[in-house]
Amino acid sequence: MPGGRLTLADRRRIAGWLADGLGYAEIGRRLGRPTSTISREVARNSASGAYRPGHAQEAAVHRARRRRPPRPGRPADVVRDFADEFAGLLAATGMPRMTARVFAGLLTAGADGLTAADLVRSLQVSPASVSKSVGALEAMELLGRRPDPGGRRERYTIDDDVWLRAWQADTGAHGRIAAVAQRGVELFGADTPAGARLADMGRFFGRLSEQMGGSTVAEAVGYDALTVLAALVHAARPLTAAELATALGWPSERTAAALDALRRRPAIADPLAVRDAGAGTVAVSAREDRLSRVQLEAIRGFGLASAPAVVTVEGCRTSSPPATST
Repeated sequence: MPGGRLTLADRRRIAGWLADGLGYAEIGRRLGRPTSTISREVARNSASGAYRPGHAQEAAVHRARRRRPPRPGRPADVVRDFADEFAGLLAATGMPRMTARVFAGLLTAGADGLTAADLVRSLQVSPASVSKSVGALEAMELLGRRPDPGGRRERYTIDDDVWLRAWQADTGAHGRIAAVAQRGVELFGADTPAGARLADMGRFFGRLSEQMGGSTVAEAVGYDALTVLAALVHAARPLTAAELATALGWPSERTAAALDALRRRPAIADPLAVRDAGAGTVAVSAREDRLSRVQLEAIRGFGLASAPAVVTVEGCRTSSPPATST
């Protein structure tokens, strides 16, 4: 995991790259940070849709000053008992017991965190056990590390926003489940038993993902995804990715990121759906699982069911949808 916190220079770079239309993933790659770090930084330091690097730096400094070590005189056995109880609760949720003990130990430590030697001594376990648990916590982005000013060792710390980070990790998994469930609906058909079950599952996890992650449209990529949908509806004809980018005045990477978000997070487009239509095309249509079979047949009987709009991916042939008679 990259060490250290974001600096004012980093935050100014983020502001500049956002203005250039770069996505969170690309900004994270350039800074050597996880995508979640960038999205979280922008989400909590934006006003009226604009990221404010100066405000972000001041808020970070204020949070750092608020930190205080535990009050002196607290009995060690009381702290240890609390940490053991907390670790037991975490283990009950599925976290490995040793990993939970290391996390609880860091959570109850002072502002400077602990070294591996500190953890070995306080938990009375082997260095290998601590090393394995530290690796697991880093993989979940629940732990940070920085150099120890007093020596060559590293110190491990728990950031203020650790729970938000864990929450967002679960949100990503729920969003992926929703996307796969929607593909299953397309595969089996919304009017089949399997398709109906998958539709219910997709809607449930889609809502859960959006609610846990906050309003999707509060994110830059969420706004972009909705803008792409609006462009397709207003165009009323197939558009290439290049045409979309030109019409919207966006770099091609920004357009690609918006289309990717529509594929991976179907709840953004609900009640529309974005589907790969073959031959390099992407189709946008109404989600059939939003209507019952009887409702669909009634709509089709009135001749109101329209053909899907189709977007041709860069470099592929564009084909117009057939006209629908009324």
